[in-house]
Amino acid sequence: MFGTDGVRGVANRDLTPELAYKLGRAGAFVLAGGNNGSRMVIGKDTRISGDMLEAALVAGICSAGIDAVTLGVLPTPAIAYLTRELKAAAGVVISASHNPVDDNGIKFFSASGFKLSDEVEADIEELVLNECTGIPCPVGGGIGRLYRMTDAADRYVDFACSVFKMDLSGLKVVVDCANGAAYQVAPRIFNKLGAEVTTIFSQPDGININYGCGSTHPEVLMETVVSNGADLGLAHDGDADRVLAVDAGGRLVDGDQIMVICARHLKEKGLLAKNTVVVTVMSNLGLHLALRDSDIQVIETKVGDRYVLEEMQRSGACLGGEQSGHIISLEHNTTGDGILTALQLLKVIKESGRSLAELADQMERLPQLLVNVPVADKAQVMDSPVLAEAIKKIEHRLSGEGRILVRPSGTESLVRVMAEGRDMEQLKEIVGRLASIIEKIK
Repeated sequence: MFGTDGVRGVANRDLTPELAYKLGRAGAFVLAGGNNGSRMVIGKDTRISGDMLEAALVAGICSAGIDAVTLGVLPTPAIAYLTRELKAAAGVVISASHNPVDDNGIKFFSASGFKLSDEVEADIEELVLNECTGIPCPVGGGIGRLYRMTDAADRYVDFACSVFKMDLSGLKVVVDCANGAAYQVAPRIFNKLGAEVTTIFSQPDGININYGCGSTHPEVLMETVVSNGADLGLAHDGDADRVLAVDAGGRLVDGDQIMVICARHLKEKGLLAKNTVVVTVMSNLGLHLALRDSDIQVIETKVGDRYVLEEMQRSGACLGGEQSGHIISLEHNTTGDGILTALQLLKVIKESGRSLAELADQMERLPQLLVNVPVADKAQVMDSPVLAEAIKKIEHRLSGEGRILVRPSGTESLVRVMAEGRDMEQLKEIVGRLASIIEKIK
């Protein structure tokens, strides 16, 4: 039921109000401990299905004797922050991030503002699958109440501006809000700090979230930055937990490049905890080479921001993230925060006096080639000694100037083969050879 980012599916078909109600009951019982008087906060993005799912969640939470506080439309990281700030027992986000409008999702934050562990999610899932048997049904004064917070957005705006106390006057910025959760707070924050802001895709109608816009479709942003003569552009996704940037020439700057920029700046200031950055196996080799040149250690994890976060907590690193722009700065928030990441990037620009294009050129983004190979048995392929030997020989030949990644798809009967290096013709030959080996494994 729980994936790497909560429970997701097509709203009203897979993720039904009935399921949301059960998740509310089970989540309240597990996370609030059944303590009458405890409260859980709930926020959402701009999807039309958000109201429906919110109503069901609230009913489930209140039926378990826990108060529900609705925050309205807010970025995911704002809900994580307010969960901590309000000393709530837990937080709930209704969003499917960068997915199309048909989808929606429900994910929980603990009282400390972190995503739940696999074990806690398993406890909630077991209760849901068992029809919430064993969860008390209080009556009378024991039933939870619903409260609506009207200043939630103001609190997050104040928080973001207090984290980065700087003057952005003189910077001309275009912000793509993806018709999502950032549409109100992002422009307010950048304006409040003095930037000249042009906002696009900031008129959500319930069904246009992520449609031809945002971090998954930055083409209009790239054109707007150039036509407006802006210094840079920022592209959020539906729930604003990620950001990509665009330089003045309309060139996309991805999450890997943003991490290199921020990591090098933090190291210069003596602020890069453990001299380490945590990334996933999908980060570009160019990131590794750029950080190696700066004597910064890189730790790799599986794909998924939760795995990045777990490793950051284990290693003591303060910076980590993904190529997609989902970047975590534990010094500032407990989850990926696209707006705070953007502010961190703008701080480097202001303090260094360098343009985003100059800063992005610190990392050479090497060509990547990805092929999906259909297979009958993913485990058999991944356990193949023939494949392992072939990968070993190719890696030896690349001598650190290229990279091979072979991994099974988490959702399909596919094995993904990715090669990375400076020579695209060589990458085609490598991927073709490995795909041929995989196809022959029986």
